[in-house]
Amino acid sequence: MERKEVRRIDSLLEQFVKAHKLDKGLAEYRLMKSWKDLLGITVAKKTKSLHIHNRKLFVTLHSSVVRNELEMIKSTLIPRLNEVAGMDVIDDVVLR
Repeated sequence: MERKEVRRIDSLLEQFVKAHKLDKGLAEYRLMKSWKDLLGITVAKKTKSLHIHNRKLFVTLHSSVVRNELEMIKSTLIPRLNEVAGMDVIDDVVLR
């Protein structure tokens, strides 16, 4: 059997993701999974839920103290989350 075209699996997966328009969904998933790593276990424990809607990350928290602290770093948090996601996924963070 003769091989006609040999390609790496990562390039094939990337092509599949782009062809099926899954790149935004995967970026959102990476962003949500990175929450604990970026902000630490203390903030993760106080986080009730995360979801993205209309390019906004909605964060529900158990602690008003944590909410106030996150409000103060929101301008630096958005670029960091987008960087981890690999693309611009969110424009704003809504803290509840």
